[in-house]
Amino acid sequence: MPDLGIIGWIVVGFIAGAISGALVGGRTARGCLPNIVVGILGGIIGGWLASQMGFGPTNGLIASIVVAVLGSLIVRLILNAINDR
Repeated sequence: MPDLGIIGWIVVGFIAGAISGALVGGRTARGCLPNIVVGILGGIIGGWLASQMGFGPTNGLIASIVVAVLGSLIVRLILNAINDR
């Protein structure tokens, strides 16, 4: 992912967390701060998965958001599975 700085990562994390929250639903990780945390974790997981699948580093804000959304969807699905027990 591009070097966005801490503010950029927070913005990408919030956008990714909000999008994944709208797509998955459920009762986990609602609110501004949880969305940011889920989005940033999703960016880390999504970036790692993309590199493991052979994709190069992402260039641009849109690509970073897409990778972070895919990763945060995984995080939310895991959180929903844990809370359903």
